[in-house]
Amino acid sequence: MRDFHNLDVWQKSHQLTLALYRATQTFPKQEVYGLTSQVRRAAISIPANIAEGCGRNGDAEFTRFLHIAFGSASEMEFFLIVSRDLGYLSAEVYAELDGQMVEVRKMLAALIQRTTTS
Repeated sequence: MRDFHNLDVWQKSHQLTLALYRATQTFPKQEVYGLTSQVRRAAISIPANIAEGCGRNGDAEFTRFLHIAFGSASEMEFFLIVSRDLGYLSAEVYAELDGQMVEVRKMLAALIQRTTTS
């Protein structure tokens, strides 16, 4: 059993989730049950799956949850693109969130690689 608080990828994904929640506060009200909800769900799923994987037994289960987190990061990437293209995110906010998301995905990929080769 691992302590997810100590994982850099969990810390980064938690900060990304907070930044995403702040950014989506300005989305149109008609999107509250649409894009706002979807992008927030994808974002919060990343650190949640890392945390859940840490509570499981063995590297195989941990790695499975890391893969789920990676998938959520990919989903979030798409939602960020749509949000930018619809004009809900400025180019600057999009670039910041996208940069954080890319960093989290790289960290997840590296951790997945380490857990599958150990």
